[in-house]
Amino acid sequence: MGIKTYKPTTPGLRWKTVLDFKEITKTTPEKSLTITRKKTGGRNSYGRITVRHIGGGHKQKIRIIDFRRDKKDVLGEVIAIEYDPIRSARIALIKYSDNEKRYILYPVDLKVGDKITSSKDAEIKPGNSLPLRSIPAGIPIHNLELDIGKSGKIVRSAGSSAMIMAKEDPYAHVKLPSGEVRLIKLDCWATIGQVGNIEHEAISIGKAGRSRHMGIRPSVRGVAMNPVDHPMGGGEGKSSGGRHPTTPWGQITKGLKTRKSKTSDRYIIKRRE
Repeated sequence: MGIKTYKPTTPGLRWKTVLDFKEITKTTPEKSLTITRKKTGGRNSYGRITVRHIGGGHKQKIRIIDFRRDKKDVLGEVIAIEYDPIRSARIALIKYSDNEKRYILYPVDLKVGDKITSSKDAEIKPGNSLPLRSIPAGIPIHNLELDIGKSGKIVRSAGSSAMIMAKEDPYAHVKLPSGEVRLIKLDCWATIGQVGNIEHEAISIGKAGRSRHMGIRPSVRGVAMNPVDHPMGGGEGKSSGGRHPTTPWGQITKGLKTRKSKTSDRYIIKRRE
């Protein structure tokens, strides 16, 4: 897996970089594990825009990913590594011994033909899913549950991994990718390994068209608008607005504390860096 660059024959290609996709072994998704993705254009059920800068983009199929890993003590074989258009990570197609197929997140060093399982007594190797109680400290993990049996909720993006720092029954001290150290119950499950596609963060979009392909529409800075359009608009020459940064509706955008529920504070040992 590496990054491909182009000769700057056009302005759009000058900074454009893409992944070489060498780890991909299958280009057509498993039909039984895909559903059509409906485009909203950022609009709610009344047709009003609730999320700006969304619209257009290429048609995509949603791959149904097994974040729960609830097929316990059944051996599965990796039969393909595939691209997923709606996430930064790659996905692996698993065929279990009872012939059922499922997608999981593709971790680093997992290969076609490898055997994986989800068990309390599983081997500590990439792709296997175990409870935190059975995972030694210092091992990279991903697809981590926050509540027992509620499926993996965090550490799912490309290149990310968490790590168990210590165990104090009934909790494990887990260091998350943000640097936060958090208490998570030892009976929560996680998958061994670091999520694949590590080079994802090094990609340069290169041109506006690639953002449009992904369904991202242009966004205009408030200071570039007129006073009638934005609280930070107007002014002689290039003005920074003359006030604290806000949304078009006057809500402060930098430094305003918006967190209302503090119930999870007791689980945070060290704040993110």
